[in-house]
Amino acid sequence: MITALDSSVILDVLTNDSRFSEKSATALRRASAEGKLIVCDCVIAEIFPVFVGKDKLDEFLKDWNLEFQPLDLPAAVLAGSYFATYLSRGGSAKRVIPDFLVGAHAVKHADRLLARDRGYLKDYFKELSIWDPSSG
Repeated sequence: MITALDSSVILDVLTNDSRFSEKSATALRRASAEGKLIVCDCVIAEIFPVFVGKDKLDEFLKDWNLEFQPLDLPAAVLAGSYFATYLSRGGSAKRVIPDFLVGAHAVKHADRLLARDRGYLKDYFKELSIWDPSSG
């Protein structure tokens, strides 16, 4: 089982979020026990500010057995198509698209995505298995 990780779950653990850290850490451990964990470029960029530098990031990735798998053209195109749908539904063009990139990356490279979903993932990525540790 390959689980792609969203920055929301990782940041819950790294920042010791009072509402979500315990559930997110439990889900991360379970996902790790069930198979490989992957992160894409957007996730690395979003979690990097928590670290003092690249060495600390590398150490974290190694400690949690997280594999960096960069976005590729098929995932970027898929993200763009879902973003176009979002815009056609009246979404704001000012919204940055990392959520769409992370979701598309998971569709193309993983069996599921571990993320706290505010509703957009299930709405746009119907073919994606989404594990939300905060919902249960």
